[in-house]
Amino acid sequence: MATSAKVKRRVLVVDDEETMRLFLGSSLEAHLDVEVQLAGTCEQALRFAEASAYDAILLDLLMPGIGGLAVLYRVRRSGPNAATPVIVISAVKDEQSIERCMSAGANGYLIKPVSPAELARTIKQHLG
Repeated sequence: MATSAKVKRRVLVVDDEETMRLFLGSSLEAHLDVEVQLAGTCEQALRFAEASAYDAILLDLLMPGIGGLAVLYRVRRSGPNAATPVIVISAVKDEQSIERCMSAGANGYLIKPVSPAELARTIKQHLG
C-alpha cells in the first residue's frame, strides 16, 4: 500500500525589512504547517511568483523599487499566482490605501505591527 507524504502549503513572504521578513516567516512556520519562502525585494518577489505557485502571498506595501502595489498588479495580471490569496501587510492604515489594495486584488490587509496569532489566523483563513 503506497503512502503519500502530506505536501506542505507554500507561503511567499515579501518584505524589504529583514527583521520583519524573518519575524513573519518564523511566525507562520511556528503557527501553521507551511513552507515559507522569503523575498526581500519587489524584483525577487516577482521572480518567485512567476516561477512557482504559492498557496498564499504575504506582501509588504511600502517597498523600494516598483513597490508592493505594483507587485500585486503584476501577480494578478497573469502567471501561476493570478488567483492566489494575497494579504497586504503595511504600517499604512488610511482607508484610501486599503481600498486601493483591495481594488487591485488583495484578499486581505493587515496593519503592522501584527501579532503572530492574528497573522496565522488570517493566512489560515485564506488557505481554506
